[in-house]
Amino acid sequence: MTLYPVPESVARARRWFRKFISPYAPACSIDDCVLMISELVTNAVLYGEAEDSWRVRVEWWRVGESLLVDVHNPGFPAQVRIRRPDASDAHGRGLLLVDALSDSWSAGPSRFGGTRVSFRIDGAWKR
Repeated sequence: MTLYPVPESVARARRWFRKFISPYAPACSIDDCVLMISELVTNAVLYGEAEDSWRVRVEWWRVGESLLVDVHNPGFPAQVRIRRPDASDAHGRGLLLVDALSDSWSAGPSRFGGTRVSFRIDGAWKR
């Protein structure tokens, strides 16, 4: 899915994922996946930057029994890090949630240029 870098795209990404994943009946929590996608798309919208117009891209696919999700934006990969916010901080928990809910996550260069942040859910489909 290709999204404009605007706050409304977060809700669109959630709806899109639910619509297209449901027919596959994954064994994992769709709600957890939607939460992680929300956090990553929010980060992409907030922290992506480019001189020209740009988009956020969300991809997902099945590899064996695992679900893989990638979120791409034109930001800088080296800036992706888990923050340790204080209890009074209103922001900064997105990657903490992804780290807690996924089996693994990673960040690095995107094949589109910029940044790719991914998460993997093992056992999303049983063979």
